Amino acid sequence: MIDLRSDTVTQPSQEMKQFMLNAPLGDDVYGDDPSIQALEKQAADIFKKESSAFVPSGTMANLISVLSHCDRGDEIILGNKSHIFVYEAGGISAFGGIHSHQLHNKDSGTICLSDLEGAIRNPNDSHHPISKLICLENTHNLCFGAPIKENYFNSVKEIANKYSLKIHIDGARIFNASVALNTEVHHLTKHADSVSCCLSKGLSSPVGSLIIGTAKFISKAKRMRKALGGGMRQSGILAAAGIYSFNHMIDHLDTDHENAKLLAEELSKIDNIKIDLEKIHTNIIFFYLQNTNLKDEKFILELLNNNIKIDSKGNRKFRMVTHSNFKRDDITTVIKQIKLILK
Repeated sequence: MIDLRSDTVTQPSQEMKQFMLNAPLGDDVYGDDPSIQALEKQAADIFKKESSAFVPSGTMANLISVLSHCDRGDEIILGNKSHIFVYEAGGISAFGGIHSHQLHNKDSGTICLSDLEGAIRNPNDSHHPISKLICLENTHNLCFGAPIKENYFNSVKEIANKYSLKIHIDGARIFNASVALNTEVHHLTKHADSVSCCLSKGLSSPVGSLIIGTAKFISKAKRMRKALGGGMRQSGILAAAGIYSFNHMIDHLDTDHENAKLLAEELSKIDNIKIDLEKIHTNIIFFYLQNTNLKDEKFILELLNNNIKIDSKGNRKFRMVTHSNFKRDDITTVIKQIKLILK
């Protein structure tokens, strides 16, 4: 089966599994799991922050971060295509009573700086919630996997400082951004008060994310993690996969990006497919069906019958995401089957 629905579908290699099996373990709720400690220190070092916390998922990482920055009734400013707004079940409102102010995301994944500054509330006007946090995403999933450059965050930081706001970066695919921009992650996140980083996407761990920030912030985040049911016991077996990912999988991301570009180029040669090659930035491909009566559901089913899975977004829009389990030779297979289905 060739699975291109997401980079979350990756299976751990035998080497990663063996590394996990050999991991020294303890009880992390008591703070004595050596593998958790090693992963959290490694993450903090990579991002050049004081501390980090291992959590079960990216959604929990973002939720904990927002809840740790904000009080009930506060407002965060974020993009209308952001993962926090679109794909995280309204958790910040459901569990934190936090209001969200959505602004237009450009195709670059950024928000217009004037829009951003204009959205900040007057804290002296009791009609409005208090603006507390700016949330950004890098790379930006729904904006074609676009990586956002360091200078944009420099500009956002100037606005945040002017109004005493904090910045959280949803860095689920921050290492994809780092590789695509040839910029170390700590440069992309130096102005962030908190960062979330997913281990189970391009880095190919089976589970887990990290929150990175100051020691004081992480202490609060770990208390919030416990309250949300994210405290885990002998979780070092999962942390070991993250250590392996940091040590071995970051270098593979460039191959994922190359495969995405090659796959997209072949897709562009098919008459019934519309795709903008200028918007293939990292490992995410969006394309549309055109000039065919084939229904979206039928297209997905025909691919599945030929052992290929992709993601349907509705209204003729589809997504493919390359990853470590997708090989260069698979491109030929995928293109051949799509051509047969659409002929």
